Parts: sequence; C-alpha cells; structure tokens
Amino acid sequence: MIYETLQILKEQLDRYLDDTGLGKIVVLENLALLDSGNDKADNLEGKVILSLLNIQEESSLKNAPASKVVNNKTEYYNPAINVNLFFMVSANCDSYTNSLISISKTVEYFQGKKVFTAKNTTYNRSNVSMQEIDDFKFIVDLYTPGFEVWNHIWGTHGGRQLPAVIYKVQLLQVDRRKKQATTEVITQINGTLNNITE
Repeated sequence: MIYETLQILKEQLDRYLDDTGLGKIVVLENLALLDSGNDKADNLEGKVILSLLNIQEESSLKNAPASKVVNNKTEYYNPAINVNLFFMVSANCDSYTNSLISISKTVEYFQGKKVFTAKNTTYNRSNVSMQEIDDFKFIVDLYTPGFEVWNHIWGTHGGRQLPAVIYKVQLLQVDRRKKQATTEVITQINGTLNNITE
C-alpha cells in the first residue's frame, strides 16, 4: 500500500497543478537521482518531485487482535502493521519563481484536502498494482522539521537544496492476511469438578 498511496497522491497533486496552469509536472521519483549523474536525472528537470523520506511504525496500534472465528474455527494471523509515511515534495522547475509557485500550490492543495478515501479520490485504476485497491483512507498532515533535520535531509539527497515541503501520511495498514494456523473453537469443557477442602 506504500507505492499505491504515493502514486495516488502524485496523481492528485499533478491534476491540481495542471488545473492551476503549471502543467503536468509531478513525478514520483527518488530525489537523490537529481545530482547523481544518472541518466534518469534528466527526467527530473522542470519537475515537481514527490519522494518517500521515511516509514514509521505506529506503535500505539501494535497490540491488535490476530485471530478471528470463521465457521466455528479460529484462524490466526500475524497482526497488521500500521505505518506513517513521510514524503517530500521538491520543486525543480525551470525557474526559482516557478518552483516557489509550485510549492505554494502544493501547500494550498493539501490544505484543501487532508483526508483521502476511495470515495472522494479518483485515480488511475488501469495500473496493475492499483487494481487491488478497493477501499482506503489516509490523512495527510504538514510536517515541519527543524533546520538541523532539513540539513541532514538535503545532505542525504546530494546537498543541493530546492524549495520543498514535507508531509506525514497517517495511517496505512500493511496486511498480507496470510493465515498462520487454524484450530477448532472451544465450545464446551467436559469433566467433573471436585471440591477440595483441607
């Protein structure tokens, strides 16, 4: 669900920026390619780049039940993992002014739409990995790190700083629903109870 979530956000933001006259300029790509000398770096010129920064487990939801009863049998599963994603939107447009406008419009878009569900979001279902999605809900919040953290982020991505903003996506559930075991349900206890007195 990590790729699918970022792809949905990319499509939504791309549509919004296109509607505001900036064009279809959003790409889902690793920002570190920008100064890598890699051939793919050319694809990032004049673009708004959406990149995954970090995945964080939501530990407060770690103790969810891992079994359910189906047809009088208990099925055991590994508990689902709930995660938060941190992604960065960086503007590498043809001019600094257009980069600032793109970031401003990005903040404007996510201020207007924070909750994404299958009902309020349209996305390209022809993509093979997107066909598995039937229902989803996640919330996008602005995340503001300090200057030291920003310095580490840009240092990790090659040192070149661009107008950028970071968002936190909460909560995504990663669950394979792979059955680990099946047992019969205990429906009665047989035997006799003896009263033991001293």
